[in-house]
Amino acid sequence: MSVSGAPESPIDGQVFMLAAAKASVAPSKLSDLLSRVQADVGGRLDVYRRDFERVAQQDDREVFLVPTGHWEQIADRLDFGERERKAVARAHAEQLRSIGSDTGRNDEFETALEIREAVVVGT
Repeated sequence: MSVSGAPESPIDGQVFMLAAAKASVAPSKLSDLLSRVQADVGGRLDVYRRDFERVAQQDDREVFLVPTGHWEQIADRLDFGERERKAVARAHAEQLRSIGSDTGRNDEFETALEIREAVVVGT
């Protein structure tokens, strides 16, 4: 948990900065959005584990591949606009790419992202 009591995002700092730069969303806004998403998806971790393919697991997060359109459902639930949805989805996809780079699974994850979306859930 962060000092404010809001859930911390499972997105690495370097990935966060890349996503913020590409998203046309201020870093402070993206930070808030990612915290809100973590609060939402973190409470649904059992559903993600049961219903979706987990492609990475680390000490502090799990990464799932979900059907295209899943981020639209999350954005609707959290009342995000289109730009906000895209920024958060980009951050999660970039985190998966970063993990792929670190683990030698780049090609596998890039191929997966062509047909599905990534959701990173802090644990």
